[in-house]
Amino acid sequence: MYAQEEATRRPDDIHSIDIKGQRLRVAIRPGNGSGIPLLLVNGIGVSLEVFQPFIDELDPGTEVIRFDVPGTGGSPKSTMPYRFSTLASWITQILDHFGYQQVDVLGISWGGGLAQQFAFQYRQCCRRLILVSTAPGTIMVPGRLSVLAKMATPRRYQDPTYMAEIAPDIYGGDLQSNPEFVRHMAHATHSNEPLSYVYQLMAAIGWTSLPWLRFLRQPTLILAGDDDPIVPAINAKIMHRLIPHSKLHIYNGGHLGLLTHARELTTHIEDFLSAEMSNVRSRFFF
Repeated sequence: MYAQEEATRRPDDIHSIDIKGQRLRVAIRPGNGSGIPLLLVNGIGVSLEVFQPFIDELDPGTEVIRFDVPGTGGSPKSTMPYRFSTLASWITQILDHFGYQQVDVLGISWGGGLAQQFAFQYRQCCRRLILVSTAPGTIMVPGRLSVLAKMATPRRYQDPTYMAEIAPDIYGGDLQSNPEFVRHMAHATHSNEPLSYVYQLMAAIGWTSLPWLRFLRQPTLILAGDDDPIVPAINAKIMHRLIPHSKLHIYNGGHLGLLTHARELTTHIEDFLSAEMSNVRSRFFF
């Protein structure tokens, strides 16, 4: 049900590379070489396979880069905590390893914070920025406390039954009526290393992009669901007001719009990525 015919899909090249003593699993879906590659930065605790339905909706000519942060999917756990600034540095080393000079960056949820940090810290490496279901960090309008409490541990990634039970409540939108998406999330891979999940939480503690969002110069597309219990859409509106060259689209759904609304959001994303740079800047400047 997830879009392209099997024959049109190109399998990812899977790599395991060393970045300053840390092994990272990296997946690269080859494109046709005509455009800027898209780097996808996942949410907390999930492996690079989770948003495969979205990848399948993308134009097969788009080259896509994904990676597992330490302790998720195929990347071994880290021996020590890290910050977003450290992870942003690792991303540049991933790009250097494979010879990429510049990418478009899409970050979702926790990964949206890392995407913002990367765009600010290494602006020459990031051409355009896409922020999905995310916020400007610690200083934000918080989600529902009952939902955030359930996300304080990685139990949902370790217990498929528990994930199926709580997914409609914590992710919102129409998951209740779409059990296939719940099953998909229930099989999100995790290394069963609770400390790795804690390290990801710690990377974002105290982090905020509010002081420097106005200095971002990349054209930015912000996507948010109007029924997101984790990151209320008001946060997207705040970022839109602060990021100079930004466009905001609020869709009718929850936190996992890249799954539940993959076709709709892919249309917006591809239009944004394919627009002429001069048109993007003039159209998005507010």
